This record gives sequence, structure tokens and C-alpha cells, in this order.
Amino acid sequence: MNDSNVKTKKPETRSRKFWRIVFGSMLGFFFSTILVSCLYFFMMIGMIAGIAKSADDTTVVKDNSILKIDFSQPIQERAMDMPFGDMYGYASPIGLDKILSAIKSAATDPKIKGIYMASASVAASPATSKEIHDALIDFKKSGKFIYAYADSYSQNGYYIASVADKVMMNPTGNMLLKGYATQVMFYKGLLDKLDIDVQVIRHGQFKSAVEPYILDKMSEANTKQMTALVSSLWDNYSGDVSKSRKIPVEELNRIADNLLAFSPDSAVKLKLIDQLVYADEVEKMLKSKTGVSGDGKLNLVSVGKYAKSVRDDSKAKNKIAVVYAVGEISDGKGDSDRGIFSDTFIKDFRKAYQDKDVKAIVLRVNSPGGSALASEVIWHEIEQAKKAGKKVVTSMGDYAASGGYYISCNSDYIIAQPNTLTGSIGVFGMIPSVQKALKNKLGITVDGVGSNEHSDFLGSITRPLDPMELNVMQQMVEETYGLFTQRVANGRKMTVAAVDSIGQGRVWSGKDAIGIGLVDELGSLDDAIAKAAKLANVSDYKIAYYPHQKSFFEMLFNKEDEADQMIHAKLGDLYDLYQGVQTNLHATGVQARMPMELYIQ
Repeated sequence: MNDSNVKTKKPETRSRKFWRIVFGSMLGFFFSTILVSCLYFFMMIGMIAGIAKSADDTTVVKDNSILKIDFSQPIQERAMDMPFGDMYGYASPIGLDKILSAIKSAATDPKIKGIYMASASVAASPATSKEIHDALIDFKKSGKFIYAYADSYSQNGYYIASVADKVMMNPTGNMLLKGYATQVMFYKGLLDKLDIDVQVIRHGQFKSAVEPYILDKMSEANTKQMTALVSSLWDNYSGDVSKSRKIPVEELNRIADNLLAFSPDSAVKLKLIDQLVYADEVEKMLKSKTGVSGDGKLNLVSVGKYAKSVRDDSKAKNKIAVVYAVGEISDGKGDSDRGIFSDTFIKDFRKAYQDKDVKAIVLRVNSPGGSALASEVIWHEIEQAKKAGKKVVTSMGDYAASGGYYISCNSDYIIAQPNTLTGSIGVFGMIPSVQKALKNKLGITVDGVGSNEHSDFLGSITRPLDPMELNVMQQMVEETYGLFTQRVANGRKMTVAAVDSIGQGRVWSGKDAIGIGLVDELGSLDDAIAKAAKLANVSDYKIAYYPHQKSFFEMLFNKEDEADQMIHAKLGDLYDLYQGVQTNLHATGVQARMPMELYIQ
């Protein structure tokens, strides 16, 4: 062979090899990205389709079923369906509306034989617990059974369980019965250490929302109102438990004062608990109640699933609108699931009263207040609804205080729970100054110029207010308080002097609020709906709910909601404290708000 005829391949240069590898990698990455994206896309489509199908599926309730209510889930006024159950490391919230609807429907549903409650701890405040308690009392009129079981009972959990025909507990468990208490955390010492000054302008000796920033303990006035409040709440608690368990109130107080119920055996001897058993024994009892033998399976249906079986088949043309006003009251626009934003709320409220088929409106208020200006704007819109010929009834939830009461007082009728926290007719402003903190802690000083003497009034927290500015703020607070009391006086047919005597920022329980004219009747949301229908003179009607409730998909892509839920999961019972501090630090303008740090346990 002639070697001269063989072509020799040139060796690959370094640069050519480099670019071959680069372009090859880029091409591989490009096609891999397309492949993964396609797979992800189809997975998402499948997941969404599955969720949608799950959301649309109607639950078929079997014969001899038992409605199971798991109270370990946080209870909200309204909660969206969570297709995947527990998410973000916390129990999915459950709506009070769904709990009440399920209990009411189960009473007349021939397929539901009774209710089984897992009520170790009820994540709800006293008024919400009371509404559930009373719904269960009504359910018992059907003759169906209610069983309650828990490994251990919190005080709130036992309150709900006390309604049951049989209250059972794990033999190694324990229960709390100790009375109500409230604590407030004070930040004055911390602010002093940081050299942060807080200037407070308020009207109302009981307006204690500002106290944590200017005092190191509760004032005498606040101690007085909080003592009266927790005593009223405990009277309601012990009175209801006394009726259910047939134990005198005096005996319940003796048990609470001496912490006698903590031991399981003692709880049985004191007739607070009927039986000490394990969970599998409870299951056998439930099988016996529903005729399930041997290894047969119990038909337990959760509130969430049962709600899907409940349908409103009413053909009525007339409507009673239920408009939810839940959370902090703020100016402008915002997500109604995160509070009451005046512009957004008015838009929804207007839809209700401008609907010719809506004959009356129930305003469901669960709010500690907030912006005084936003409260006045909402008050005015309620006035417009009344001028349009609509009857307005307020149903108060856990809170309807300060700004929450401001928006309630213009109703034709007000219904509250005995444990509702209401009143708090007073206003305040709070202006922090970080001038000393910047200089003494960080060595930072601030200087500037303005066209006029007070050009930076309320525009900066780097200096304290001077006497003239403080005087202007005090005038604003006095004028707002004067308007607030006038609104209440007009709505409640009282004199301004009478309102002032029960105002001054004082918080009242719903039970005590009746005696001083702030509330007309004690009752539930259903009672308020019935009253609205009566005032509107309609007997055949259906319920329309406002505003639109956010779906799971809307929540899924809302990062703010996701972050808030994660914080809630981590902080647990301290979440309300965190939220209260955040609210006070970001509040602007004159505020009509009750003490957000109030935590009753």
C-alpha cells in the first residue's frame, strides 16, 4: 500500500474542541429544558384537572353515617377548600360557616345518625366557640347522638365537648379548667433601650391599644375593664357548662380555683368526664350506635366533605345578602381575605344593596377596628343602603369593637354573641420618633429644609412632634371622637353624653353591651338572617354571600398569603400578638381600634 495516498486527519485544535463542547452542552441543555418543561406542563395540567375534579365532586353520604368534626383545625369565618388537605406544615383552616351549615343540615339528614367530635383543643375565640356550642345544642333536639373524645382537653375544647351526650378521654390524658385570663405584652422597656420615643394622642381613658408602647404594666382603667371582661366571659362559659353537665356554677368555680380537674380520675369523679377509654374503644361504641358489626367500616364524613353534599335548592327570587366584614379596617383597596379595605368593601357592599332581589342585608362583622376615616366611609355607605330601602342587621362575631362598632352602629338592629368583644368607642394616634435611636445607637443624624415651619409634619419619624403639632393632632382626635360618638348616638337613639359615659375606649362583652344599649339581642348569624327577613317582611328567600371567596388557585399564586400562613404555622398562638404589633407599627392617621394584643385564654 502506498502510504502517500492515505489522507492524514488533522488534530483538533483547542479552540475548536472548546466550542464543540460549549455548543454541544448548550444544545443538550436546550433540548433537556424543553423536555422537562413539557413534562412539568403536562403534570401541572393533570394536577389542576385532578384538583378541579375533586373540588367539583359532590360527596355521596352513605346510610348510617356519622358527621366527624375535627376541631384541631384553625377556625375562620370563611375558609377555602384545600384540595391537598394539610399544607405548609399546619392544619388546613375550616370555615365557621361550613361547620354551622353542616351541623344544621345533619340534624335533618336521615343518613346522618350522629356527630363525633375530636375536640381536644378548639382553635377559636370564645364567641366563635359559643356559636358552635349553641348550634350543637340545637342539633340535639333532633334526638341524634353527640359523642366527644380527646386524649386531653384544653379549656376551650372542653367547652365544646361538654354539649355531648358522652364526653370521653384517654385514661392517661388530662384536662384544663382554670378560668379565663388575659395578658398584654409591654414594649416600653425595649423602646427605652433603643432610644425610640412614642408620642400618643388619644381620647378615652380605656383606650389601651397604646399602653404597651408607653407603660410597663396595665393602667388602673385597663385593669378594671379587662377584669370585668374576663369575668363576663367566664360567667358565660361556666353557665353553659353548668347547664350541659348539670354541675352547679359554684362547684365549677371551686374546681377551677383549685385546679382539681387535671387528673383523669378526678375529672370523672367531678362528673366533668363520663368515661376514660382509648380511641379504639370509642370506635366500637360508634359502630354499635350505627349498627356496624365486626370488622365493618365506620362511615365517618368530615365537615369539608359533608359540605359538598349540602345544596341550596331554593327557587326563591328574594334574597337576604350576608356581607362579611372581617379583619383590620384600612383605607383604600386590598384583598378582602386580608382585612376590610374601605374601597374594596364598598364595591362589594354596593353590589348587594343595588341588587333589586336583595331585600335585606346582614352585615357580619368580625373586626377589632382600624382606620377611623375608613370606618366613617363604610358607615356612610351603609347609610346609602338604608336610603335605598334596604334593612340592615349586624351580626357580631368575635370582635366588633372600635371601628368594628363604628360600622355596626348604623344598622337597624344589632345581634351579638354573649362573648363578643364590642364597644371600645374611642380613638387615638401614635407617632414614633427614632431621632435619638439613630444618633445614640448608630451615629446617624438627620437634617433637612422645608418651605414652611411645619413642612415635614407627619412626614417623618426622625424627629418628635413639637407642641403646636401635638395640639393639632389632639384636635383631630377630639373631632374624630366627637363624630364617632355622634354616629353611635344617632344609630342607637341615645344622647352623645350617654354614649360618652359608656365610651372612652372601654371594651364590653356582648352580654354586658345589651344592658347599656350597644346591642339589641344575643344570638347567632342565623338569628340575624331571620331578623333581617322579618324586618324586610319576606318569608321565602335564599342567601347570597359577599364578597367573592378566593379559590384555592387564587391563593396558590399569592405569595403574600403563603408567607402569612407559614408565619401563622410557626408562631401558633403568638400569631395574634405578632399581627397586633405589625398593625400598630404600620398604622397611619387617627385610629379607632381596640387593643390588638388582647389574648384571652
